[in-house]
Amino acid sequence: MSNRELFVLGTASAVPTRRRNHNGYLLRWDGQGLLFDPGEGTQRQMSHAGLAANDLHWVCVTHFHGDHCLGVPGVVQRIARDGVAHPVNAVYPASGAAYWERLRHAASFHDTADIAEHPVQGGGAELAGAGFTLTALRLDHGIEAYGYRLAEPDGRTMLPEKLREHGIRGPEIGRLSGPLLEECSVPRPGQKMAFVMDTRLCDNVFALAEGVDLLVIESTFLDSEERQAAEHGHLTARQAGRVARECGVRRLVLTHFSERYTEADEPLFLEQAGFPGAVLARDLDRIPLPPRRRTGD
Repeated sequence: MSNRELFVLGTASAVPTRRRNHNGYLLRWDGQGLLFDPGEGTQRQMSHAGLAANDLHWVCVTHFHGDHCLGVPGVVQRIARDGVAHPVNAVYPASGAAYWERLRHAASFHDTADIAEHPVQGGGAELAGAGFTLTALRLDHGIEAYGYRLAEPDGRTMLPEKLREHGIRGPEIGRLSGPLLEECSVPRPGQKMAFVMDTRLCDNVFALAEGVDLLVIESTFLDSEERQAAEHGHLTARQAGRVARECGVRRLVLTHFSERYTEADEPLFLEQAGFPGAVLARDLDRIPLPPRRRTGD
């Protein structure tokens, strides 16, 4: 099983349908679980996906429209009920702090959850995770909204034949430095993922998506509703595909579909995105990150 994969818990936009739950996306990143935009029904969808409260280390809310946050009460109360022992980081727009507080304490429960709150404001924020940084950048929606970019540092991949040539083994490998390290290894680009929800096209959409291995991005509308998309602060499938192409994205995941579209419309999203290998997300999909880039890729 991949240590880095996306669990799709819901793919609808404002109105869930019989086939699509409200938003919800859990990124498993090694030993960490990052839950993005838990909409209504997320707790149940996690059960269907075989996920537990103990899998959660981060809860990241892009903005406080209901389809992106109404699952927070159930998730928070489940964290407490199941006795999750580790802290859970919560990231959300500072301007919505009152909404967060209401969701966090929406009903009576025995609150034992250790939740570290990180309200984001202004131009954004950069937060330190376990082996990665999480960057939040402001998007262009009807209310304050942020997109997220997760990135691990670049590293190096050791070359076994070079190590053998120099007789280097065991703990000595970890002490390599300088020219010898460069001779015995090659650069290894860190993996990156971006999560872009409700927004018009803006500079930060491209900044978040630049060079990522996995881009999860809203494609609420087709071209026929392009004007409505702009009016309501959303993207079309064609715009999502443009972002992926211009930013050198490796795997594109389209999601957050308007309830107006039926199953028969789904091929049009991929067609209009025009991105080879794009994934049209469905509830309970599991989407692995692409294999690591090699130097020069």
